[in-house]
Amino acid sequence: MSVPIVRTLAELRATVAAWRRDGAKVAVVPTMGALHEGHLSLVRAALARADRVVVTLFVNPKQFNSAADLAAYPRTENEDAAKLGPVGAHLLYAPNAEEIYPEGFSTTVSVSGVSEGLCGAFRPGHFDGVATVVTKLFLQTGADVALFGEKDYQQFHVVKRMARDLDIPIEVVGCPTVREADGLAMSSRNVRLSPIERTVASKLPQILFATAERLSAGEPIASALGEAKGAILAAGFREVEYLELRAAADLSPLDPLDRPARLLVAAWLGETRLIDNVEVGALPSS
Repeated sequence: MSVPIVRTLAELRATVAAWRRDGAKVAVVPTMGALHEGHLSLVRAALARADRVVVTLFVNPKQFNSAADLAAYPRTENEDAAKLGPVGAHLLYAPNAEEIYPEGFSTTVSVSGVSEGLCGAFRPGHFDGVATVVTKLFLQTGADVALFGEKDYQQFHVVKRMARDLDIPIEVVGCPTVREADGLAMSSRNVRLSPIERTVASKLPQILFATAERLSAGEPIASALGEAKGAILAAGFREVEYLELRAAADLSPLDPLDRPARLLVAAWLGETRLIDNVEVGALPSS
């Protein structure tokens, strides 16, 4: 059974208000659709924290850096709705662009610091688009808690900082990356990979996890990252945009490895950009 769909803010707020009158706690899972097991795991995590779960589906034009990428993004609303019913979501909010950005819309939410570097350096304006639409979705749903996957680790930090700085009364929770059997992080963009590219893609998490182990064992950061970048290119990726070690708590650059960290990567495989990150434990103090 598919989940009920609402398309207007008025319908959304009326539904949430009825839940509130019954004393329900509300969670939101923001998505751009093309749902996979990673998204469904967020719904399950939301159900553990709230009485009602709203999944939002909006392909946000403000966070794309090219019209071609926006046009190519998969749109599978009917399939998405069918997947959400069995896992227990209560509502799918699927507004059109005019509902989110009405005529004359002229406000941008920008988060400095955690949005800089990494994806922020290669996708100018991307995180402004993310912060703006997520601010609207938080305020439109009025949710108590929001669930985000940690595959987009920088995005998670941007959203968490935005909610804190703007005093939006919502708890932003990060959930572990969900991976395919061969380790590849689940992503809506994976459907763009050819069969050969899909095989190559599985090398990326293997290299990340191996590099994280070497870093935790004390190998110098520069040499470990240099060898890892070479291995990614040798595996068949055409470009490594970045491969960096950052502090897990605030994404500040790390050298030495004296705090819990994340090893983050963005790399191009054919015409598909893949991102991933893995945890790296801090070196024991001497």
